[in-house]
Amino acid sequence: MGILNVTPDSFSDGGSYFSVEDAVERASTMIGEGASIIDVGGASSRPAGKSYGAGAGRVSVDEEIKRIEPVISQINKSFPDIIISVDTFEPEVAQIAVASGADMVNDITGMHYSRSMAQVVADSGAAIVLMHSHGTPGQMPHEQNHDDVLEDVREGLISSLSIAYDHDIHNICIDPGFGFGKTMDENFSLLNRLGELLGFGLPLLAGISRKTMIGAAVGTADEPLPHEDRVVGSVVAAAAAVLAGASIIRTHDVVETIQMLKVLTATETERLV
Repeated sequence: MGILNVTPDSFSDGGSYFSVEDAVERASTMIGEGASIIDVGGASSRPAGKSYGAGAGRVSVDEEIKRIEPVISQINKSFPDIIISVDTFEPEVAQIAVASGADMVNDITGMHYSRSMAQVVADSGAAIVLMHSHGTPGQMPHEQNHDDVLEDVREGLISSLSIAYDHDIHNICIDPGFGFGKTMDENFSLLNRLGELLGFGLPLLAGISRKTMIGAAVGTADEPLPHEDRVVGSVVAAAAAVLAGASIIRTHDVVETIQMLKVLTATETERLV
């Protein structure tokens, strides 16, 4: 899943693809590199913290729609076989996105921000990514200590799945929400135990790309590595997620991630011979 932020303020690539032309060109590049899903976001979801200050500011629904609708429409027109995801927790945005050609809604609140999201997804037949988090980006705590982070994630996902199943939604991926309201140690504990979430029997998405947990692990908590220098660490973490059973890797760096997947596939094939 290639990340396409049509925003001025996303933590890694904000402003880089803010015009429709630049965004579609970036999507084309990622598709050529091997991405099978393009995740289009019109509002930054960066949480508060040392690296990001107060976190993401709120964007009006109208502005978010203005950003994503022409991009999704053009990608759908140019690449009809590619899966398009919209990264939003606003039901109105999701509705317009799906009408414009999106196949999937990536809701970082797990449909807890608005129960109307479930009806939009159910009516449209779109797939849904349910992520674990605590509130919206501007509201969630930077770090929230958990007695057992995996159990907290499991309980949050169960709550989201209950909403989905109550609306007869079954085309679902789950996302543990790396970097959202979790300490660095909890993020890596979650990565280490990621396979335990396979018990849900649903595809597992891992979004670790260039996050603070990577920058802090390679650098330090006080001086994390800059975003552009987190590629190798991100790919290593993605490999760990794949080996734990993740089906989808959400990434800024498609070429490097595809190379990693090819090496893992070759290694597994050789092992089975």
